[in-house]
Amino acid sequence: MKRVMMKVLGLVAILSSLAAYGQAKVDEKRMEQDIEVAENILSTLIRQQFGKRNFFPMEVNGNYTAGYGVTFRLPQGGAFNMFMQTEDFGPNGFTYSFSREDGEREIVNMERDKDRKEKQIKEKARIRTVTPRADRVNRDSLASTADKRFLEVAKNFLADYGDVISQLKPEERIIITNRSEGFEEGLEFMLAGAPGRESRRSLKSAEVKRDDISQLKQGKITRDQFLSRLKIVDTESSDKLDPDLEVLSSMFSRLYREDLSKTYFTQGDVPYERLKDFGVIYYMKVFSSNEDGEERWSLPTVAMHDVSQPERDKKVKELYPAFESELKENVIEYGRTLRSLKDDEQLVFKVRLTKCTGCGIPATLEISVKNSVLKEYSSGKTSKETTLAKINVKKEGNQ
Repeated sequence: MKRVMMKVLGLVAILSSLAAYGQAKVDEKRMEQDIEVAENILSTLIRQQFGKRNFFPMEVNGNYTAGYGVTFRLPQGGAFNMFMQTEDFGPNGFTYSFSREDGEREIVNMERDKDRKEKQIKEKARIRTVTPRADRVNRDSLASTADKRFLEVAKNFLADYGDVISQLKPEERIIITNRSEGFEEGLEFMLAGAPGRESRRSLKSAEVKRDDISQLKQGKITRDQFLSRLKIVDTESSDKLDPDLEVLSSMFSRLYREDLSKTYFTQGDVPYERLKDFGVIYYMKVFSSNEDGEERWSLPTVAMHDVSQPERDKKVKELYPAFESELKENVIEYGRTLRSLKDDEQLVFKVRLTKCTGCGIPATLEISVKNSVLKEYSSGKTSKETTLAKINVKKEGNQ
């Protein structure tokens, strides 16, 4: 009997150690480093695929979500295809630059040769007036070529460099997509809805599990077998709405308007992204103040007006703890209304915070909780304090 107990205790110890190993925390600094290296590799592959002449600066963004994996976004739908169409003017035509400032994107076209530029604009306008159908066909052809090249880059990266992301668990995945993160959706929709353009966007992605990458590197499967395991999504954007997800979006849009919020506020909608077998991610951009004039600010949620930059920054810093605490409470109070999530799926809020240089607040805040936790709270099985303790909080950047 004693021997049996010893075996049972040994087995329990082994299982406990395995569980602890499986729950080992990710080294965030190493993950950030791996992602930055991978972003650089993807940029290089794109440059090689499209040729240096055709290449314009385009930011590759990678982000890790625990339990899901790393998503690399190369937002080509819309802006990318527009650049592809204009680049045919040649070396003396147009040069485009692409920059970002506080989440907003600006497209700037720069003139190399004024006379040549004006002549080309007139000629292109004439051709479009005479042969609009031919122009549309040409545009569609360019977009199709760009999509094919994008998927080729994605496949080569996953097969040859996917193991650069070293800390992923076997079931986590790497996704490469041309869909922008929710913070950046505005420009794509603006371009997609422009006159003469289709309202739907072409969405492409390639993804694979870390375990498949490991098997390829270990020689357990061939490259062709690996490529056959890639999940390729080749579709168009959809107007289909999830009612409960839409309602939650509208709730948070209202909660964080200037007249209701007591901390930071939003402007516009709170978009979301539904991820199969993972959950839903909501994207919020929050602000603290409006600029009234030269170095003068107003903070509408706390009724402060005509304050200096130092006064503004001091108040922004003071408001952060309250904002984080309130957001967590709102996530569990209103998040429990969701009905379309499975128990093991997650509700995630990714927040891009107001700018405040030198304030010591994070640049981004991520709040996540499993739907099963929300259901237990909704049914009264757990207290508010217990539920709040089960929320995962992730902060990135230090302003």
